[in-house]
Amino acid sequence: MTSTLTHIIATVFCWIVKPARICSGLRRYAALVTLLTPGLCMGGDVRSAVLVLGDSLSAGHDIEITEGWVHLLAERLGGSAGAHQVINASVSGETTRGGLDRLASALARHVPLVVVIELGGNDGLRGLQLGETAKNLRALVAQSLQAGARVLLVGIELPPNYGPAYTTKFREIYVELGAEFNLALVPSLLEGVALVPALMQDDGIHPRAQAQLRLLENVWPYLEPLLE
Repeated sequence: MTSTLTHIIATVFCWIVKPARICSGLRRYAALVTLLTPGLCMGGDVRSAVLVLGDSLSAGHDIEITEGWVHLLAERLGGSAGAHQVINASVSGETTRGGLDRLASALARHVPLVVVIELGGNDGLRGLQLGETAKNLRALVAQSLQAGARVLLVGIELPPNYGPAYTTKFREIYVELGAEFNLALVPSLLEGVALVPALMQDDGIHPRAQAQLRLLENVWPYLEPLLE
């Protein structure tokens, strides 16, 4: 019997019958159930979900969703019946601002153990102000930590045609945030993929299906310790 149901029964019984000794005992029992019921009280915070908040690199642009690295992660963790449920809250075209707008409801709904933040690439491709991107990423990290989740920040590399000054400063955003919050940081999601034409789609931005396992292997060493 859950703590909520126990409290309802105790309250209704006492309201109808009202014998002081019985009501007192029922309330003590209800409080005890609340304390001993894991995941339903402040002292029994049981979390297992992995929430991936990303853009098209995690949503699986122009590939089957079952081929994407997030789905491969779910399979590695045992699927929905495993110890960790993977929720893919990634949206193609998403910016850090859009992710921030969606984060609070996702945290409240899923109460994740780990939040994987894979955002910023679209900010960079659109040439948005780096300060704004950094501000939004900082807010994403801070809100996730305040909600009691562990955070994995996933770094993104911009194409070289954006110029060394911009791409270097963009890369440093992730490094600086990782140091500021002492986060696990994937240096680059597309490491070993972005510069291999056979692994990239024709747009030169999105990886093909055959590259998705490599993306997962780029993430896994940093994610696995957070699941323990």
